[in-house]
Amino acid sequence: MEYRKLSDYVWEIPQTGDMLVPGRIYASEELLGPLLEDSRGGQQWNALEQVRNVASLPGIIKASIGMPDLHPGYGFPIGGVGAFGIDEGVVAMGGVGFDINCGVRVLATPLSADDVRPRKEELADRLFGGVPAGLGSQGKLRLTVEGIDEVLRKGARFALDRGFGVPDDLEYTEEGGCMEGADPEAVSLKAKQRQFRQVGTLGSGNHYLEVQEVVEVHDRAAAAAYGIEEGQILVAIHCGSRALGHQIGQDYLQELERASKKYDIPVRERELVCAPIRSPEGERYLSAVAAGVNCALANRQTIAHLVRDAMAPMFSLPHEQIRTLYDVGHNNVKWERHAIDGRERQVLVHRKGSTRAFGPGRPENPARYREVGHPIFIGGTMGTSSYIMRGTERGMAEVFGSGVHGAGRALSRKKAKKKWHGNQVAKDLAGQGIELRAHSGPGVAEEAPGAYKKVELVVDAAVQSGINATVARVFPLACIKG
Repeated sequence: MEYRKLSDYVWEIPQTGDMLVPGRIYASEELLGPLLEDSRGGQQWNALEQVRNVASLPGIIKASIGMPDLHPGYGFPIGGVGAFGIDEGVVAMGGVGFDINCGVRVLATPLSADDVRPRKEELADRLFGGVPAGLGSQGKLRLTVEGIDEVLRKGARFALDRGFGVPDDLEYTEEGGCMEGADPEAVSLKAKQRQFRQVGTLGSGNHYLEVQEVVEVHDRAAAAAYGIEEGQILVAIHCGSRALGHQIGQDYLQELERASKKYDIPVRERELVCAPIRSPEGERYLSAVAAGVNCALANRQTIAHLVRDAMAPMFSLPHEQIRTLYDVGHNNVKWERHAIDGRERQVLVHRKGSTRAFGPGRPENPARYREVGHPIFIGGTMGTSSYIMRGTERGMAEVFGSGVHGAGRALSRKKAKKKWHGNQVAKDLAGQGIELRAHSGPGVAEEAPGAYKKVELVVDAAVQSGINATVARVFPLACIKG
């Protein structure tokens, strides 16, 4: 793998062979090292080779980008960003993945750690009992095909109309809680049937519900705009579009494979199947993704209501005082306007395991956040810190207003289960004062803190390269897992 150093935190894979643009990696030497080892070791599934593959897709603009939490994914690497021109570009299934609009909603409470710490066991029990979680979990909403179609069209508004949430939630949700262009007809009946009982469920894997304390504020101005301060209690909800999004991915993996052959587009990895943006297949897939986005937004909106139901009576709070700080996804493809070669253009931005991180002044930001940029949430692990960050002007110019989304896996789930046991992980967390409630012991082992990169290294690389800025550090008091 040929590469060159542009700065201490930016590396370039030169444009060679059928690459249309270079690869651009944002990482420290410590983060880059394991990626290079995977590549030199001839591992078929390695993130740097996937960055090169994405750089070969028709219509890609500027660079194939790897964020500091880069690791292998299906087709696109996780932590991968790629923008494509309207006329010559493609939409790729691997650039979104199987968990469409997986993302994070953070709720800000008026409570302090001193309020919660003496009752954290009770709070963990109430959240564990009140929010359905785990593989195949089912929620209280029982929907028909017609009901699911409404979810896909209306997003978070669907849940709000049924009493799940407060009106201000929509202002602080990406896309105002509903992504335009969704077409339920582009989603298969099988996908809809799999979602009948899953709206308002957390799921399994790396999804979680976490009670967090703000332990350190780094950017006072941004923290003031966000309304957060040291000692405050936040609640993070990390989940996506559940079975519906996964089925959309399965369905379009086949449909876009046919389209790749039809339009004579070389496919370097199975999940990189794609179609021209303006083709019937491409437009249909974009409509299905928008529907999946809205499903995830409705899901997090409903879960936020369940969190309020658990917390509000316990601490004598009205629901409105547990406010949405922000809700933003990190598996997405969407139309955005960006400055390209000195002029503003509309481009289609794929973010796979990368968060939209719009900086100061963007009209898409909520009015309260406009001057500092909207918040992004970087999940560490259930035994380490997480971070609240924001976009920057440099990030807008270099990475299409994108940000890191988490620590990034260092070990596969299979290797993690061989190395750790769920019960021991729970004991270790308890020793740190963290209450864990989980539906699956093996699932806990898969998500052991040691299975992930050090989140501080990832955050530092984003800060030192200038693409994101740190606002605050948070630490878990309680974690609910599937």
